[in-house]
Amino acid sequence: MAIQGFNYQEFAQNLTQQAVELVPKDFSDPEKQYVVNTLLNFSALAGEALYNDTESNFTADQAMMITQIIAEWAFHKSVDLIRSKLPQEYWDPIMQKIAFTIFEIAKQTFKQGLPQDQILQLIEHHVKKTYLDAIAELKDKGLIDIGLMEQASKQSNIDAMMQQMSEEQAAAEQQQAQPQAPPQEQTAAAAANPVQSSSTPKVMKLATVALLFQKMKQEKVQTFLDKFNTDDAQTVIKYMGMQDLDTRVSVPTTLKCLNEIRTYLPKPQELSPSKIVLKLQKVTEGIERPQLEQMLKQERMKVKRLVFNALEGEFYEVAPKVANIIATHIEDSV
Repeated sequence: MAIQGFNYQEFAQNLTQQAVELVPKDFSDPEKQYVVNTLLNFSALAGEALYNDTESNFTADQAMMITQIIAEWAFHKSVDLIRSKLPQEYWDPIMQKIAFTIFEIAKQTFKQGLPQDQILQLIEHHVKKTYLDAIAELKDKGLIDIGLMEQASKQSNIDAMMQQMSEEQAAAEQQQAQPQAPPQEQTAAAAANPVQSSSTPKVMKLATVALLFQKMKQEKVQTFLDKFNTDDAQTVIKYMGMQDLDTRVSVPTTLKCLNEIRTYLPKPQELSPSKIVLKLQKVTEGIERPQLEQMLKQERMKVKRLVFNALEGEFYEVAPKVANIIATHIEDSV
């Protein structure tokens, strides 16, 4: 039976429309079209395969998540291939290997019920490995030389975004240290700045969010954008496409908006070992040990030790964040 509520064609089109604004501005029109078409084709093919999968029993949300992951990596790696200067005849075969890898790993990890963060980390690892292996294979077959292989291997759109974040942060700090312009100059600058001059408090907050999203991995950005209404999401995407957005929004305004946004964010939970032990004890309360052992039969040894140590009031030494994820996973499984 097809997945109810999953219109894969419409979903692929929506993902593509959102990506159009994020394609690097320095790309030629054919290069931009390649990125957009690649994202659309792979997300549509993945969506169709999931829609017609009668064995995996994925929900519409799971199918959309897998399709979205493929779309986002199709975007990143097609950008990397263009910047790699590899001959275009090799682009599609490499992208096909990457898309197949994501599809298979995503299906298996979702079936296993792994935490989303772990799924994304596994997929990122295998995407990068598949990309590097495909390039090395071209070199081994004598289709490219070692110089081109090394150049292509260094391409990473995600890493480039992180570098951009560091540079923008340094620029913002430098701008903050400079004396403010006289009121007359500020007025003239505002007149030439479409973000500042016509902005409302809401628009300024959306521009500030766009600044933050420019510094984040795209798969996480998309997760957040899905929670926005359509108009606000489009506004954020538009601002994210501005390479000089950090210069269009003043530092004091940005800090003010960040402080206002922060007041509405939920307070982070303190992940102390004692709290995690109590959480695990509460989750497993009323479950007989043989039943619990059966539930954890397929889990790794460290997971079992964490749970059974907690029953004895002890904390097995793993990172608190990881321990909390495990506790939440078990809680959802009970």
